[in-house]
Amino acid sequence: MDWQERFELIKREPTEEIVTEEELIELLKTKEKIVAYDGFEPSGLMHLGTGLLRAIKLQDFIEAKIDFIIYIADWFAYLNNKLGGNLELIRKAGEYFIEGWKACGVDVNKIKVVWCSDVIKDPEYWEIFLKISKSVTIKRVLRAVTIAGREEAEVKNPSLLIYPIMQATDIFILNDKKGVDICQLGMDQRKVNMLAREIAEEIGRRKPIAVHHHLLMGLQASGKMGAFDENESINKQISFKMSKSRPETAIFIHDSEEEIRRKILNAFCPPKQLEDNPIVEIVRYIIFRKFDSFVVRREEKFGGNIEFKSYDEFAKVYSEGELHPLDLKNAVAEYLNLILEPIRNHFEKDEKARKLYEIVKNASITR
Repeated sequence: MDWQERFELIKREPTEEIVTEEELIELLKTKEKIVAYDGFEPSGLMHLGTGLLRAIKLQDFIEAKIDFIIYIADWFAYLNNKLGGNLELIRKAGEYFIEGWKACGVDVNKIKVVWCSDVIKDPEYWEIFLKISKSVTIKRVLRAVTIAGREEAEVKNPSLLIYPIMQATDIFILNDKKGVDICQLGMDQRKVNMLAREIAEEIGRRKPIAVHHHLLMGLQASGKMGAFDENESINKQISFKMSKSRPETAIFIHDSEEEIRRKILNAFCPPKQLEDNPIVEIVRYIIFRKFDSFVVRREEKFGGNIEFKSYDEFAKVYSEGELHPLDLKNAVAEYLNLILEPIRNHFEKDEKARKLYEIVKNASITR
């Protein structure tokens, strides 16, 4: 596989931004063993965004022959008071996440799992942390607090100020100890990756390459607009993303066929509209990544079944009003059930996975 093929796999949707493409191309041309990482705060049940979408992108990296590290950020979940700040429960949620990615199709034998609780034992971690602390202003750190899913106005104690500094530290320590070249994170984590790039030279480090993927929209595509980013488009994406704390806006990987159908039928899906349409996003980022074609079943009097071989073909038909939202919703519910059925089966039949699921399901979810 040449560098161009590897680059296209990394750039493939749901990737939305590469900082910078030129640096990534140079890396692919000059370095044989390349390592990427994605970090996760373990908390709550997996939905399409945290489970399937993440697994799809992770598989692109594996196919591109990139060594991949999944970083379980247990102490970050503690700082952010996830699962009530119960570290034991947070770590169980981390184990559950690993089972979730396995069920979503990730070959766990081809990735490495690293826990934050192990990484922070290294004295060098705190040396880097202190150097970063001296290199940034309070104002700059406050701007990056949004990576924790919090707005600047929500910061009430120093733990949330520590959070972005620790995440920037992760980037550099993982480069030192694990050879990480690429940070592969969601668009909601963009600010800390840019912070790390800004301060890298000042603290004698190499700038990380950042690959940011799209955040799947919640089913209602609405709610309170937050203040997470100065860029209006990015801010909207973060504000309206699918979230476990708003369960009616999310399809969880454990949802039954009936739950999936109910949620999809109740979802926002305006006719002819491609942008800010959560059902269209599922077609684009999930269904066309899992299937070569997408068939919408319709009665003959409504035009009969219609098959799409690509997202662009689908987008043209839908935007021209030739496909009714209800027909689209019925098809999306059908395809999601096909995708999620083996995932549900894994958590029903695998004893370890089932026990972890029950623990997390019964936990009190905190935002």
